[in-house]
Amino acid sequence: MAPISSLSEQQLEAICDVLGDTSDGLTGSEIGSLLVQCGIDDPHPDITKRHRLYQALTHRQRQDRCANYVIAFIQTALDPVRYVGKKSQFELRRERLNQVLSFAGYKIGEDGKLIFVAEARTITEAEQRAGRLRSELLQRGVHPDVLRFCKAELLQENYFHAVLEATKSVAEKIRQKTGLTSDGAELVDQAFGLKSGPKLAFNTLQTESEQSEHTGLMHLIKGLVGLFRNPTAHAPKITWSMKEQDALDLLTMVSLIHRRLDEAVPTEK
Repeated sequence: MAPISSLSEQQLEAICDVLGDTSDGLTGSEIGSLLVQCGIDDPHPDITKRHRLYQALTHRQRQDRCANYVIAFIQTALDPVRYVGKKSQFELRRERLNQVLSFAGYKIGEDGKLIFVAEARTITEAEQRAGRLRSELLQRGVHPDVLRFCKAELLQENYFHAVLEATKSVAEKIRQKTGLTSDGAELVDQAFGLKSGPKLAFNTLQTESEQSEHTGLMHLIKGLVGLFRNPTAHAPKITWSMKEQDALDLLTMVSLIHRRLDEAVPTEK
């Protein structure tokens, strides 16, 4: 591999803050094992994780006068095979590292390998590339369909359209599972209304408690559509105030609905 330009001390420190994070980073034993695997000395194994990693990577980079071993460590730490069954953890670490690496003109792809990109010059650019909102949603373990329908908007930190596309995805899944063609509250009533005979059921509907749960979920979906989709569909973006925390909470709610829709079963005709 051709020599990779050395990372700044600030960039190295930020990388180690991510990988050595107390709650979401590598464990001490994982750091030790990865350093050995990558052929990097571990001069201070008894200090805190982020400082231990910083000392090891800084020492190696100074010795080599390039960042090849640092990048090798990152790629090894983000080898996708290490994250089988832990996709959210992989994406969270990758996105946070990419926010730092973008300032050096690099990012880590979905395959865990280094990709060269144009250097970010501002914090805004770095946040857009890393997709802060997407990272937060991944940390919450949201349903994949939420990310699939909102991908472009999330990467642009566009809360207005993220909300719009997320709520539209709920209606689309209901139509796919029922064959109905309506929209909004009418669609929800046709799909889940007990009086008219539901086309989908969230449970067996055999007890009063199960019927109450089913009805509650139906009203939750109707409320979501009425409160968020309808205003955002008709109001100009500039007049619709959507804070990041509101978007996160809403998209998490949409995730819950998607999971319950996946489990919902057609009723017999």
